[in-house]
Amino acid sequence: MKRFRGIAALLLTCVMIAGAFVACGSKSEENETTSQPTNSETTDQAAEVKDEATAPTDTAKEEVPEVTALSGTLLMSGSTSMEKLANVAAESFMMKYPEVTVSAEFIGSSAGIEALLAGTVAIGNASRNLKDTEVSSGAVENIIAIDGIAVITNSTNTTTNLTKDQLVKIYTGEIVNWNDVGGEDQPVVVVGRESGSGTRGAFEELLAIEDLGKYSNEINSTGGVMAKVASTPGAIGYVSLDVLDDSVLALSLESVEPTVENIKSGSYFLSRPFVMATKGEVSEQNELVKAFFEYLRSEEGKEVISSVGLITVD
Repeated sequence: MKRFRGIAALLLTCVMIAGAFVACGSKSEENETTSQPTNSETTDQAAEVKDEATAPTDTAKEEVPEVTALSGTLLMSGSTSMEKLANVAAESFMMKYPEVTVSAEFIGSSAGIEALLAGTVAIGNASRNLKDTEVSSGAVENIIAIDGIAVITNSTNTTTNLTKDQLVKIYTGEIVNWNDVGGEDQPVVVVGRESGSGTRGAFEELLAIEDLGKYSNEINSTGGVMAKVASTPGAIGYVSLDVLDDSVLALSLESVEPTVENIKSGSYFLSRPFVMATKGEVSEQNELVKAFFEYLRSEEGKEVISSVGLITVD
């Protein structure tokens, strides 16, 4: 009997110990289950973190101003000497603004300013300073670049340098043979631009020979002067510096060559402004005209001006 009671006590003790282990295991599983988030909870928390990380700041929320597309047609007219500049500037501007059309005609400086004042074009191109009468009529002088005027002769000419006084005497008819200036015994054929040309006006003004010129040929375009001088022995003419090529000889004046560097330094005396005139100030023009001038005065625009051999202005 005593032996049975001992066995019973031992069994009871084992049962109690087993129950304790089971209780501990259940508690551990409960704690484990409580501490581990479900897949749904994990996804929600990650989404919250991502939303916080990607939420726009106050700065990012600020509105960015809309860029208005530039469009329309811009008309300009005037100097034939400015043809290369006008065409290159127009093409580069239209590449920047594909919805814009820039058209230019080349009919001479005075005619271009007349068209501006008549209201048929927005810009009048003049390869000279504006006259007082043009300014008083409402034209505003906007200097876009500086151009040198090159004095050219037929490539067979042996004279390579002239003084200012000699050049004056050639164009006023006092010197009529190249041997009077150290050249061969050959008649001087004086070629120039037509009356009203900006190049002629600037050339005669710089030499102080307005209305005193004695011309064998008066030609109405820069290209025409180049062709005439290139094909005529003994010929002398003047053209914009940027159109020079090997078909003619460019003379030194006062022993100074016609180069951009010499014009910038002021040592070459034949230079003139390239003007894009407006009727009223640029600030009073429409958005297209204002944008065109802003472009020409930008670094990109100045590169365009330099690319055609002209001197930029600040």
